Amino acid sequence: MKNGIFYCSALAVALTLAGCNNDNNNDDGKTAEIDYGAKAMDYLVEIADETQGIGAREASTQQELETGAWIYDKLTGFGYDVTIQPFTYTKKVGGVDTILISNNYIIEKKGAQDKTIVLSAHYDSTGSDHGSLGATDNGAGLAAAIAIAEKLQLTELPYNVRILFPGAEENGLNGSLHYVKNAIDNDELDNVIGMINYDTVGGGDIVYVHAAHSDYEEYKGECESLGLNETNYTTETKFRDAMLQASIDVNGEDAKYIIHPALEGYPEGETGSWSDHAGFACAGIPIAYVEATNFNINGKYGYDGYSQTTNPEMWDCYDSDTKTACDRDTETKWGKIWHTEYDKLDKLDEAFPGRVAKQVSDNVNIVIELLTNDKYITVQ
Repeated sequence: MKNGIFYCSALAVALTLAGCNNDNNNDDGKTAEIDYGAKAMDYLVEIADETQGIGAREASTQQELETGAWIYDKLTGFGYDVTIQPFTYTKKVGGVDTILISNNYIIEKKGAQDKTIVLSAHYDSTGSDHGSLGATDNGAGLAAAIAIAEKLQLTELPYNVRILFPGAEENGLNGSLHYVKNAIDNDELDNVIGMINYDTVGGGDIVYVHAAHSDYEEYKGECESLGLNETNYTTETKFRDAMLQASIDVNGEDAKYIIHPALEGYPEGETGSWSDHAGFACAGIPIAYVEATNFNINGKYGYDGYSQTTNPEMWDCYDSDTKTACDRDTETKWGKIWHTEYDKLDKLDEAFPGRVAKQVSDNVNIVIELLTNDKYITVQ
């Protein structure tokens, strides 16, 4: 074994910190009137607010453990049996290979048919050294998934829904890749018909939904790390298309999810392997990846979605005519929100009043629509 250290047991800390949460108790018969989109914003404050919440949640830190305990507390309070899946991974810390530990949290609600849809939202953040508190990345996705879990516990479903909260995403997709490898080994993906990945679903200018890239080479590294290859990989778009239709049914044509245009290196509506959907696509499961960014911007490395906004506060100087920096040689900000000092609730509300609340609420309602109706997915 290489030199390394273990952080304290995430499993033990999570169980110690977890309490009894009764947020979902409702005896007055008015559950249908609850605004779960609004509840998601309340949860986002608990996750990412600088004074009222946990704040930054770097992978394998005490704050990540605290967030895991918060997830466990919420889900058990809703009445779920929560599976805690500890895992280890190796990273260099101070130039030394170090064994780190984190947890995945998993729940499942049974549906009428024994087919399963997975919803995933990682709970760690990164960029705390730049002032980020991970409000959009991925506090927004985590809060939305928690609110969806709360609603689904009270609802009859056409299919099983499994919600995965992976740890240690930001430094290598560690939690989701561990989950997929373990699920393959234990035949737990056999009835999974699709996967929805929530990563940064609020904050950016436009909310998109993607399918996996049609070029296997974009995912080859992640697939090979799981012992898989191109014969296992899928580029199927049916879950992306189902999410698009659900967004139309909930929000109308003018406020639906967007399929990004064809870009250099990225065909229309396709995405790379940089988030938790990657392992699932490698395992042959169709994915729908939701993110809020702006593919219309010619960013530091082109039209790649790594510039999230045209808001001038997030640029040294933005040229709206050329859709890029006024001076590409001297620009330092590049319209980025995630991993920066702008990824805080107060900064986001100041820059985009009401935007994050609207985007998070919409995402909650769209996924609830898809998961509670059998008209969007054809099962063979």
